[in-house]
Amino acid sequence: MGNRKVIIVGGGASGMIAAIAASRKGANVVILERNPRVGKKILVTGNGRCNFTNIYLDAKNYHGNNSKFVYSAISKFSVEDTINFFERLGIAHVVEDGGKVFPMSFQASSILDVLRFELEDLGVEVVCDAFVRKIKKENDEFIITLEDGKNYRGDRVILSTGGKAMPSTGSDGNGYELSKQLGHSITAVFPGLVQIKLEENFLKQIDGVKIVGTARLLHKGKVLKEDKGDILFANYGISGPPILQLSRNGMELLNKGEVPVLSVSIINDLSREEVSEYLKKRFSFMTNKTVETCLIGLVNKRLIPVLLKESGINDMRKNVANLNSKEIESLANILTDWRFKITGSKSWSSAQVTAGGVDTREIESNTLESKLVKGLFFAGELIDIDGDCGGFNLQWAWSSGYIAGEMAAIG
Repeated sequence: MGNRKVIIVGGGASGMIAAIAASRKGANVVILERNPRVGKKILVTGNGRCNFTNIYLDAKNYHGNNSKFVYSAISKFSVEDTINFFERLGIAHVVEDGGKVFPMSFQASSILDVLRFELEDLGVEVVCDAFVRKIKKENDEFIITLEDGKNYRGDRVILSTGGKAMPSTGSDGNGYELSKQLGHSITAVFPGLVQIKLEENFLKQIDGVKIVGTARLLHKGKVLKEDKGDILFANYGISGPPILQLSRNGMELLNKGEVPVLSVSIINDLSREEVSEYLKKRFSFMTNKTVETCLIGLVNKRLIPVLLKESGINDMRKNVANLNSKEIESLANILTDWRFKITGSKSWSSAQVTAGGVDTREIESNTLESKLVKGLFFAGELIDIDGDCGGFNLQWAWSSGYIAGEMAAIG
């Protein structure tokens, strides 16, 4: 069956690579994309530079009800395979901090361009502005109905519609409805890699303050996850790469009715005791100055009034010589372990990825074929798998898409 007809619903990262893999195995491939053009979301990844994989990839970078589900696809189409795949299409790569891999052009459009050229070379039919409303299977054939009433028929279908994150790119959860039409279950979905809302009345005061610090997610006194880097305070709460990394676990707890706590260390790599000793030494040089003045040059100036108030020092003009050891301890504590109550997250439009999705128990991990409907395959973010920041979500899109594409063509 060299010319099996494979229809791919969704022309994002996983859909495009699935089309290429299926076409290379001899299938006759059609992509149905709801946007006016394919790959819209790729253009915004990595701040427009497209962090397309990560050399330090590990199954621990993935989440979901069964994160081990990723093993098979990622070992069959690995980070090395991904780099080689794109190298052959023309993408030279560079590796940056934390193992992040970028195209040497530092343009996300380069990744999209080479994928589109390859689809064209292979003769893949790309139908844009094609919004799929209905999918059913009759005998051995899938019938896909678009919003305008047009039907497409195929032997195999790959659903790669994405989740609900960044709805402006076309992912509004429609893929879950299509999956349900075919009998699949969807786990609870919520925004992942998203800014966190906090319950504090001083946030307007420090809106826009950026620090390099450490963020920790605490639950029942235990550190669940921590990450270092640029942290940005905002009028709704807090943002920055370390916050995005913790957000998934935080939102998961919140959805279960638990009370997660965020701890931020403004002074990195020093313990509370070390900071306390340092403050005593620092203040001894400036005995004639106010506590407010003494913190200039140590922390962001706009944070000083808030930090002092939070540590119980209400008089900012208090002379440092008059601070007692309890007040110094309290200040050292805030500088190394400033705690906030998490109340929620920003919405889908701010989230980089969807947590939750099509239940992995209903999908074969080694082929990505449905266990319920023969000939139906899944790829990418639609599945209940999401990765950390740093290229892991795109790698899941490449691995799951490639395997689904090959298997749809030959399986």
